[in-house]
Amino acid sequence: MAISLRSVLPAVGVIALCAATAMWFTMEPEAYDWRLPADIPAPQVPASNPMSEVKVELGRWLFHDTRLSFNASMSCASCHLQELAFTDGKSKSIGATGAVLPRSAMGLVNTAYASRLTWANPLLDRLEDQALTPLLGDNPIEMGMGGLEGEIAELLATDSRYQEWARAAFPNDENPYSTLNAVRAIAAFVRSIVSFSSPYDHYLAGRSGALSSSAERGMELFFSERLECFHCHGGFNFTDSTTHSSSTVDNVGFHNNGLYNLNDAGAYPSDNTGLFDMTGRTRDMGRFKAPSLRNIALTAPYMHDGSIASLVEVLEHYARGGRLLENTEYAGDGRLSPFKSEFVVGFELSGEEKQDLIAFLSSLSDENVVTNERWSNPFE
Repeated sequence: MAISLRSVLPAVGVIALCAATAMWFTMEPEAYDWRLPADIPAPQVPASNPMSEVKVELGRWLFHDTRLSFNASMSCASCHLQELAFTDGKSKSIGATGAVLPRSAMGLVNTAYASRLTWANPLLDRLEDQALTPLLGDNPIEMGMGGLEGEIAELLATDSRYQEWARAAFPNDENPYSTLNAVRAIAAFVRSIVSFSSPYDHYLAGRSGALSSSAERGMELFFSERLECFHCHGGFNFTDSTTHSSSTVDNVGFHNNGLYNLNDAGAYPSDNTGLFDMTGRTRDMGRFKAPSLRNIALTAPYMHDGSIASLVEVLEHYARGGRLLENTEYAGDGRLSPFKSEFVVGFELSGEEKQDLIAFLSSLSDENVVTNERWSNPFE
């Protein structure tokens, strides 16, 4: 559900400028409990938007509130369902007008650790800025609140629950009832969604039997040079676009994985050209962010446009070294793309090895993140 930042700046005006010029990152105040394992660092948090329990709770309600769309038909949660690890299960998301959006909704779990947000925008690195895009952007329209910022402020000021929480969440603001504070609260809520209690995490913690023998074999395959998976999906969050409170340099990765090769020239569909849309550089054609693989078994379909239905098909795509499309408007052999990543080289897998890899990828699912009430829909 991402569009370029430059396309929403006119719609968000002063709000975006204020957010963009805010102080950058600081260590989180001790008052907020991230509930993290001892070996996982805390996320980075903007000094202008420190975490607090009341702010996260306010953000949870706003995240699930359909009044934040112009026709009250959808909320942030409409495209980010908790039971699907905060994705929506669609190939491409649908906005409040009913229009199909160009990309698949990215999962929000562990977004607090993402050094860059959305599929292919190198400028977006703060949740406070990114939230403005679905809320106010008009190309495409997602929630459609551009020009209706006053209604968001009025909602905070007139809903008795929001009145109280906004004052508590932003105690230093003379007037806490603003669109900017609504966005800050939503960003705090999304930042709070962290997931480190999967069977894989329990295995790392030394819990006997946390992984099946099949998943253990799959883990060895995943981290092998033979398959190269870990180069783009490495680290504690299984992505090469990661940052945290102790980072000195953000890791940022965008990759062409051979999904398309239109006209044998490496081109991608015109509405989904990846990083090229922002940079205009030929070498950036088809380069998208490698998402975290945590909870990946829950977030089908896959790729930026949801064009691969299952994990088995994902493995087949990478085993081939790029996707072959025939008899379609997007016909081409991705394996031959001149812009394909050096790590997508292809490999052979036996049937048992495929099962082992699927078992390992499934072990990255965290039941807590999809059932915990602290992230659930409070209106239900």
